Amino acid sequence: MFYRLLAALPGVPLLMIAIMLIFQPEQALNNLGMPLMEGAGLSSQLGDLTSFFLCTSIMCFLGAWLQNAQWLYGAVMFLIAVAVFRTLAWAVHGAEFATAEIIAEVVMATLLLVCAKRFSADSA
Repeated sequence: MFYRLLAALPGVPLLMIAIMLIFQPEQALNNLGMPLMEGAGLSSQLGDLTSFFLCTSIMCFLGAWLQNAQWLYGAVMFLIAVAVFRTLAWAVHGAEFATAEIIAEVVMATLLLVCAKRFSADSA
């Protein structure tokens, strides 16, 4: 039960961000450090970000509920990719280095990997 709760834990803030993007997009985007765009940019911004946060949280919850490592690995891939591409944006494009965000993504991914390993061991 402990690992199920631990696996679901990263899904909570991710889901909260997704809900805020739906109902309070300007505040949610401000919390993420970006302005609210207009036109097609707004459609891409809200569509892409909301789907990322919502689907990643669902993967955490499904992995926890089903004790299935594969769902957690999907969430891990997204979280690590975000951390890698944030670092690339800093190194190549001069973006501000998002230390707190990268640490949060790596910590969540590590937590999910620990749980995935446990779920895999339990099913073997």
